[in-house]
Amino acid sequence: MHIAVLALQGDFAEHEQVFKALGHTTYQLRQKKDLDIPFDALILPGGESTVQGKLLRELDMFDTIRKRIEEGLPVMSTCAGTILLARQLLDDPTVHLGTLGISVRRNAYGRQLSSFHTSGTFAGMKDISMSFIRAPQIEYCQPGVEVLAEHQGRITAVRQGNQLAMTFHPELDTDYRVAEYFIKEMC
Repeated sequence: MHIAVLALQGDFAEHEQVFKALGHTTYQLRQKKDLDIPFDALILPGGESTVQGKLLRELDMFDTIRKRIEEGLPVMSTCAGTILLARQLLDDPTVHLGTLGISVRRNAYGRQLSSFHTSGTFAGMKDISMSFIRAPQIEYCQPGVEVLAEHQGRITAVRQGNQLAMTFHPELDTDYRVAEYFIKEMC
């Protein structure tokens, strides 16, 4: 399978390592012409959502990516990538791709110093590694959005059709079950 990873900013290299370890080919999306390379799925990594959204627009990649997601391209997002997908940001009037029926609050767990690691249940799988780094919080899901994981009553992972979104970073651990779930269930 050919996996494209948005590589404008953030932890894209970690996602590439995971999917390569699972035997898939990865491509970095850095400029508009990279969108011409055929790929089967897209990864939107963590990082700075404001920067990523701005660069998507400046590099004229925004509309093409949004259209492909709307047409059913499987997409997996972590942290900032989830902010890019969200239909509403509760603490910011900006909407980026807006393809996923969720409302999120940026940096809901606090500043960088408040980052933490835990484990939890994800889509019925126990002991999934969850690293929260300046993580957003999913505060509301529209009908049709399935909650896959929670931590202390807060929604941390959802699925809607072809979109899998997390507020944590599973790519920072050697447990690849979340990536395997994405490939098996959504691609």
